[in-house]
Amino acid sequence: MNVEEFMALQDEVFIRYDGVELPGRLAVPEGAEGIVLFAHGSGSSRLSRRNNYVASVLHEAGIATLLFDLLMEPEALDRRNVFDIDLLASRLLLATHWTSLQPALKDMNAGYFGASTGSAAALKASVLSPVPIRAIVSRGGRPDMAADVLERVTAPTLIIVGGNDYGVIELNEEAYRRLRCEKAFEIVPGATHLFEEPGTLERVAELARDWFVRHLRAES
Repeated sequence: MNVEEFMALQDEVFIRYDGVELPGRLAVPEGAEGIVLFAHGSGSSRLSRRNNYVASVLHEAGIATLLFDLLMEPEALDRRNVFDIDLLASRLLLATHWTSLQPALKDMNAGYFGASTGSAAALKASVLSPVPIRAIVSRGGRPDMAADVLERVTAPTLIIVGGNDYGVIELNEEAYRRLRCEKAFEIVPGATHLFEEPGTLERVAELARDWFVRHLRAES
């Protein structure tokens, strides 16, 4: 299944609460036991081809996916909001609560996939969420921006960075050392920050799929 085919089968949804309305795209394969919520990075959205590619691989592995905009359009115009980790985490918590109210989703184990600043939001939201978060994957992330919660993260966390993403590797290594949960660290050789090099995003998707299959299908 290519990205276009996957996006064509997604359902358009809206996550609404107290004046906030966030558009999203939901895909639920038959027999899904887990759902992964995507927290994208700065300048991205629910339509991100990179995240939708990863989501398509998860879909084929029997995992439901929800990609949504963390900011409303007027908010996204203010660049400060893009780096407001508390705000982004609150939106991820809102989406997590929304899934817990949907009859088809409420019994699924939940995980987070975060990219760039979205990875910091995922880590922070996992600590604050009343819904247990069973696994986290960070792609080219900035977990250092969630420094105040790293020691409290309990969800098994996989950190993936590009081998040529200089500077970001070191930030991820430092954050990784502070995590006290089950964890793994993967460097994708030859990849830069956006994993645009041939085969690198495919490797990210494989690593994420295996991590989520392992943890979201486990007995809770």
